[in-house]
Amino acid sequence: MNKLTVFTPTYNRAHTLPRLYKSLCCQTCKDFDWLVVDDGSTDNTAELVHSFIAEGVIPIQYIYKENGGLYTGYNTAYEAIRTELNVCIDSDDAMPPDAVEIILSEWQSRGSESVAGLIGLDVDMDGGKPIGGFFPEGMAECYLLDLYAKRIHRGDSKQVMRTDLMKRVAPQVGFPGEKNFNPIYMLLQVCDDYPLLVANKPLCLVEYQQNDSMSRNIWRQYFDSPRSFAKMRRLEMHLKRSTPLNRCRSALHYMAESVIAFFVYTLCRKS
Repeated sequence: MNKLTVFTPTYNRAHTLPRLYKSLCCQTCKDFDWLVVDDGSTDNTAELVHSFIAEGVIPIQYIYKENGGLYTGYNTAYEAIRTELNVCIDSDDAMPPDAVEIILSEWQSRGSESVAGLIGLDVDMDGGKPIGGFFPEGMAECYLLDLYAKRIHRGDSKQVMRTDLMKRVAPQVGFPGEKNFNPIYMLLQVCDDYPLLVANKPLCLVEYQQNDSMSRNIWRQYFDSPRSFAKMRRLEMHLKRSTPLNRCRSALHYMAESVIAFFVYTLCRKS
């Protein structure tokens, strides 16, 4: 049985999935499974993934579910994953050829029950530079919240997580009709108790989609999913690793998003 599952929640990304698939087929180490969670796509995603399966190059599991948002794709993945480690690679991203080899080598040499997994770099697919730069030289491990709360690293990163720990906090419970609930909610819970091993190497090649990336259109997301954002801020206020400044920032956001939720679900519905 392989140690690693690469999982990919996807929605109408048949135009980008072949690039990810090609990068997985080109891995120098193929001791991994690929899990594709289709979040109710209406394009030809199903046919495409089944054509990948028919090629038999890498082991692939395909799960179709009703559309519910990214976090529900994570929930479905964590329910299905049976390997020791897992990493989410988005459907519009790819993996460097040696990414799986790096992950398994680092885990074999340094992994233990005292850490949540490991963290590596997201690299700009076009420019080839780490998003936000490298981690500080000599850093062996870190807590996820510390990266931005203490301004250690301001860019995106890629987390490889122990599956047993993620199953403890899954499923992530959201709110009806709210799809923009960031699944980092689960990672923050696990990584409040356990640090991550730092692998100062590229694990993911990133290309942000202009129209549907979760990192874009943030104000629209606030109004689409205000209770979800408020729940995230409430969690951040109560994390052991949260700094006083981060608690204050989270409290302000929590109050603002609570007002938005009141406006959206009370005033707007009455009118």
